[in-house]
Amino acid sequence: MECQRWASKGINIKYEIRDNRNGYKAGALKEGMKRGYVKECDYVAIFDADFQPEPDYLWRTIPFLMHNPEVALVQARWKFVNSDECLMTRMQEMSLDYHFTVEQEVGSSTHAFFGFNGTAGVWRINALNEAGGWKDRTTVEDMDLAVRASLKGWKFVFVGNLSVKNELPSTFKAYRYQQHRWSCGPANLFRKMVMEILRNKKVTAWKKLHVIYAFFFVRKIVAHIVTFAFYCVVIPATVLVPEVQVPKWGAVYIPSIITLLNAVSTPKSLHLLVFWILFENVMSLHRTKATIIGLLEAGRVNEWVVTEKLGDAMKHKSGKQMKKSRSRIGERLHVLELLAGVYLFFCASYDLAFGKNHFYIYLYLQAAAFFVMGFGYIGTFIPTS
Repeated sequence: MECQRWASKGINIKYEIRDNRNGYKAGALKEGMKRGYVKECDYVAIFDADFQPEPDYLWRTIPFLMHNPEVALVQARWKFVNSDECLMTRMQEMSLDYHFTVEQEVGSSTHAFFGFNGTAGVWRINALNEAGGWKDRTTVEDMDLAVRASLKGWKFVFVGNLSVKNELPSTFKAYRYQQHRWSCGPANLFRKMVMEILRNKKVTAWKKLHVIYAFFFVRKIVAHIVTFAFYCVVIPATVLVPEVQVPKWGAVYIPSIITLLNAVSTPKSLHLLVFWILFENVMSLHRTKATIIGLLEAGRVNEWVVTEKLGDAMKHKSGKQMKKSRSRIGERLHVLELLAGVYLFFCASYDLAFGKNHFYIYLYLQAAAFFVMGFGYIGTFIPTS
């Protein structure tokens, strides 16, 4: 209706949908680029359904593309309208603020590669086509295109002072699906593109090393696996095998510095650091599983579930419905998290009885976090009917 209203005023605007989900988001974007009017355009702006760009968005992004023919993408920052909805959304805000403030900002300012976030960005259509267009071979079509465009020599710009409002997933189910896609997709893309990157002759060896090692291997694979293996397997295991000693610099000092650096971009949530650490450690189990699925190209590798955003739906639910939702515990059980919680609880109890390192303080807290998330008691609860 909004598009029809503007069209009636003579504005060249169209509203189009497709009747299938082939290729998911990549398929939809590819279908959109086939429209005849695209040939009349130089740039394409992309927003997910819950994103709310300000009226001056194009005025603040297009000049970067117009005045520098080497720039293919201008990426804006995300601003979250529901970050204070629950503890889980606060945790997400901390992680994503670090991603934009440090990873994207540094990548842009040093003229190094950084990934397209899939939304709130403007692409030069020539660069998009030269890179091969949208591909649905993984669930991270945005990252796929960005890597291919970078290998063609195109540059990206991140505009940190331009924010686009959007919504965080506030139910644990929706967040798990999103994190599965965000962890599985990059690992699968790494598997598919590593040789393509190595064979590329248009970019320097340094850039190849940066993309393969720093961007993919460290941030998309090692970070998930090491977090889970070290904090949820190795440290608890040292309680049972006292001959193995974990140095304090490895167990406490370096992780503390990394944690503080992650949190500094969201100063209002510094008091939630302990909760954030426990939350991220639990999610590292889910991300590790998704990463392995992506690397091995196993069963759920191309699973695409649209991330549910609640919007205003919660305002219309009655207390009776909410209680009914909370009572259906069986639908929220997550077996792997519960098993990890049992393991950590056993290690904590053993350390309390026989240990000397006082690891049981951390282990009990981490076990509690696994139990809370294993039973699904985190995030916003919504009725199932």
